[in-house]
Amino acid sequence: MNVTRPADDAGAGGGRVGEGVGPTRLAALGGGALLWAALALPAVTADRLGMNEPRPLWQQLTGLGVLAVAVALSRRQPLAAFGLAAGLSLAATPALFSVSYGPALGVFALLLGLRARRPRPAVAGFVGAGVVGTARIALVGVDPAPEWLVLTGTLLFGCVFPWLGGRYWRQSRALAEAGWLRAARLEDEQRHAEERARLRERARIAQDMHDSLGHELSLLALRAAALQVAPGLATGHRAAAADLRVAAADATDHLHRIIGVLREVSVNDEPAPLTPAGESVEDLVARAAESGLPVRWEPRDDTTAPAPDPGGITDRLLHRVAREALTNAARHAPGAPVVVAVTGQARGTTVTVTNGPAAQEASSSSGGSGLLGLRAAVASVGGDFDAGPHEDGFRVRAYVPAQRTPAPAPAPSAPFARARRRVALGLGAAAGAGVVLVGAAFGWYAYTETHSVLSPAAYAELRLGTPHDTVAPALPDRAVNDPPVERAPAPPKGADCRYYRSSGELLVSVDHFRLCFDEEGRLAAKDVIPRAGPSGEGREPYERHEESAR
Repeated sequence: MNVTRPADDAGAGGGRVGEGVGPTRLAALGGGALLWAALALPAVTADRLGMNEPRPLWQQLTGLGVLAVAVALSRRQPLAAFGLAAGLSLAATPALFSVSYGPALGVFALLLGLRARRPRPAVAGFVGAGVVGTARIALVGVDPAPEWLVLTGTLLFGCVFPWLGGRYWRQSRALAEAGWLRAARLEDEQRHAEERARLRERARIAQDMHDSLGHELSLLALRAAALQVAPGLATGHRAAAADLRVAAADATDHLHRIIGVLREVSVNDEPAPLTPAGESVEDLVARAAESGLPVRWEPRDDTTAPAPDPGGITDRLLHRVAREALTNAARHAPGAPVVVAVTGQARGTTVTVTNGPAAQEASSSSGGSGLLGLRAAVASVGGDFDAGPHEDGFRVRAYVPAQRTPAPAPAPSAPFARARRRVALGLGAAAGAGVVLVGAAFGWYAYTETHSVLSPAAYAELRLGTPHDTVAPALPDRAVNDPPVERAPAPPKGADCRYYRSSGELLVSVDHFRLCFDEEGRLAAKDVIPRAGPSGEGREPYERHEESAR
């Protein structure tokens, strides 16, 4: 569901300012002003706190103006806002990371993930920032390798991570809205399902009434017919028995017509009734025989085949087929011999009900939908049903396969879970790459710092005026890339000065040695630049070491 934002509504109905559009715009302007103030605070204070190199006032004001433009564009054009923040950071330092604009870069990356629908423009923006930063490092960078690692880490932790967080936030809101929509739709579906269930229950009750009461009325008609022909019965009683038989037949017809209206026949929607029959097929046949129906029971011919579970779907469906077939035989072929046979198989059970030609006058009632309902019920469980003339009579045969309890289907993954999984994979991949980059950056830092160490003893043995070729064997492989120039004295005019660390300690300030060579390649000056601290601290030990070496 796409929720229209208040700002969009304001643009669409600008003529009704007094109806809530004005306060909405004021709230948006207030929020933008607060965001700009929060992002401008590091840009203003970083220089004064000494976290950045001092910049001219016009550069600071330009940066604040660019941040204001980026905040104004962040709602409708988040990619442009992120591009402006990235441009400010690259202008401040080729490695992209700066205290002044780093928070703004992360915030606009977060807003980009929250407000941009497609990920490709954001990825293109990240790649573009990386390409521009790499080009700047190659052109003006002091030490390209560590600066490129800082650039990559900033892109990863300062851009990609906030962007993924914004996308996760956006997906969470969209899925929450979709969840409310789905809940409303499920309520509607539940109401429709309840209505369909009531209709199915009415059809099921009608079918049970048709099968059960029709069968009982047919047996009642059989008993009345047997009483009518009983020897020694008075004429009045014989007439009453005949009337009872006719009344039972008429009641059966009336029941059929009423049920036809009640059940609203829909055989494809109603499988076998699930109400237990309360008796087996053999019991049903025995009760019909006691009522006077000439029926014979043939037990299962294969005792090794598994019998259907009592009360199960197969057993109830076989009972229903046999009951309907016996009812039809009693109504349409009175006096005809009936044979009920059950055949067991490894994969299912077959029931066959066969009756011969009618020995008495058949009922004049028309056929109903009983056989049609049986066909649909058997087909719904994967069985076969066949009913039709057989020799001089009629035969009903139904094969019902054994019903197995299906294994529960695995629950489908919810959209929110899938979205969370995608975001988690993205964050995990980014975190893994970040760990690798940070580890590589620290390894490079440790390598450069430990390979630019000039021992105090070697420094003390150096003599002014010594050629560079003579001094070179005592010097380390690398010179310091970020020397403490601001703490060093003014170098000799025209000299080439190089800086070396006095120890391999990491992550702390150490003393530095400066060696300056003149134009002829001779050592013109050697100085000790003390570590950050009180002026002159740390110089005396090296001077004493040098005097002892002399």
